[in-house]
Amino acid sequence: MAETVLTNTGLDSFLDGTPERRDPVFTRAAEAVLGLLALRGADRGSGLPEPTPGLVRHLLVEDLPTFVYAAPGELGVYPAVLGALAARFDGGRGEQVVAVVAEAAPDFERAMNDPGNLTWHRWYASLLRTCGTDLADPEDVRRRLAALDGAPLPDGVRRADLMGRTALADVLLAEALTRAYVRDAEAAPAAGPLLTDHAVATGIGQVAAALLDRWTAAGLAEQLAGPYARFAPGPDAFPHLVLADALLDEHLDYYGDPAAPVPPPPAVENPTVPGAVEEDADALAAAVESLAEGAFGPYGGEAPHLLYVIYQRGCSAESVARKAAEYEDWTVDPAVEDLPVPVPAEAPDAYTTPPLAELVRLLGAPELTEADRERLARPARDLAAVVDRLAATGLLHRTGDAFGLTPRGAGVLRYLLRVRGIAAPDSRETAAWAAPTLVAAATGWSASSAARVLGDWLRARGDGADAWSQLLAALGTTHTGTTDAADARGLLAVLDTGTAPAEALRGALRDPAVGEYVHEVLRARGERADHLQVPTSARALYVLDALPGKKGPLESRRAAFDAAAAAWPGGSAALVRAMAEADRHETARVLGPLGITVP
Repeated sequence: MAETVLTNTGLDSFLDGTPERRDPVFTRAAEAVLGLLALRGADRGSGLPEPTPGLVRHLLVEDLPTFVYAAPGELGVYPAVLGALAARFDGGRGEQVVAVVAEAAPDFERAMNDPGNLTWHRWYASLLRTCGTDLADPEDVRRRLAALDGAPLPDGVRRADLMGRTALADVLLAEALTRAYVRDAEAAPAAGPLLTDHAVATGIGQVAAALLDRWTAAGLAEQLAGPYARFAPGPDAFPHLVLADALLDEHLDYYGDPAAPVPPPPAVENPTVPGAVEEDADALAAAVESLAEGAFGPYGGEAPHLLYVIYQRGCSAESVARKAAEYEDWTVDPAVEDLPVPVPAEAPDAYTTPPLAELVRLLGAPELTEADRERLARPARDLAAVVDRLAATGLLHRTGDAFGLTPRGAGVLRYLLRVRGIAAPDSRETAAWAAPTLVAAATGWSASSAARVLGDWLRARGDGADAWSQLLAALGTTHTGTTDAADARGLLAVLDTGTAPAEALRGALRDPAVGEYVHEVLRARGERADHLQVPTSARALYVLDALPGKKGPLESRRAAFDAAAAAWPGGSAALVRAMAEADRHETARVLGPLGITVP
């Protein structure tokens, strides 16, 4: 029983004389609330742990959803316990606690019902309760647990999620117990210690297990650590998480934020057999580990990077030669580095570097010679050997110079990314996004990925005028005032505006960012468009975005600006002012190198 582990929590005095003492649900909730408050350092000078607003909020939204199982119909008992506890204290403290309980109650319910907060213990307690198990009877728990072999997981939750949350909960509870013991040893409270020396001598792990049993289901911790350990696998059962961590590092290098989404693959094969994705992920992780052992030349350690960049480019095929050139620090034209690579129907198994003309196209480097091609041959062969080792898992393919993920491989990579909290949506999810959310994400994708996903989004809405209007508005407003605003506007160039309804385009003529763009689309289509409706800011942005940014000699870039300024009412000063008012970041980026001062 938890009360024999956490002593001097004041449970008996709290329940004495109250009708709730005879209610096992209230008593169980009181044990957990008083025990966790005491563990977190609540003052027990009065004999009861004194709740504070900070401790109460932490208890409701963090500790209870981490350690305690409560049936949905019992959730309201925990705020009730806190309210009754607050009433034991005079002054304004009780009123403050009641206010915090009322404010945090919705967050508490969400957190308790959030599948992302489940641990193995909380999940199995919920399953056992559904089966009619008496959660206070360890023998009934054991018997019912035996019948749960092959029990399902919650929707959208992976075994690795439950493992990770359980491991974190174990660490948090062990830390709380250790700190409580040390705190009481350093300054013995008048109410007495929470943990006896005997309890600590048996091990903090056993103390934690006893608490979890009381807070979830009696005897459950022992069963999941012993005869039914296969029901609650630990970190050793997930060797692929090492690869998932490496992919997280890659994502953070690219985006700096796990919440920044990667584009969805065009095709994903998700096996229906339970555990198949994990097995594939283990096989891929083993291949990556074997490559890092040094037998595959200088690129053996680059496997996580290769896997990530293939997924990040929307799973479109990549060129072995182009990647080898990047590794060798050759210059690759940014305009071609994300272009999809055609996959031939067949090719010899042995790798050969593409012909010179194709190499020039892949790298955007017309100055290349046959000697350069020969110089790239060995690095490209070394890289092809790495790709072939990964392809042996069936999750990648290589045909000639082209390589990429198979649909099954895309599903495995998506699993590995999501298991480490990276936003990796599928096409159904992106099709359901609001237009601003989609544009914000697509700004960081390759042009081909953005074109595919934006097109799918429009087709999911029938390519209708309303969908086009929403998307055009988002292109002009997403990232406004940031360094990414120009990239968001630039997405208009990847859209097939030939299918855009004329009424949606005309409706966007007054848009302060993309008005001139849509005017030009209408004009090119030979359709009526009133240029007087286009704001000055949209005209200035159209000129700004058409100027060479960081390409070409400064002289030619300055000449392009001068030509645009000559045609602008008021000349260069008026043009620069209009550009700066519309997008200061892009104006400074483009005009700064030309020696033009931005007001």
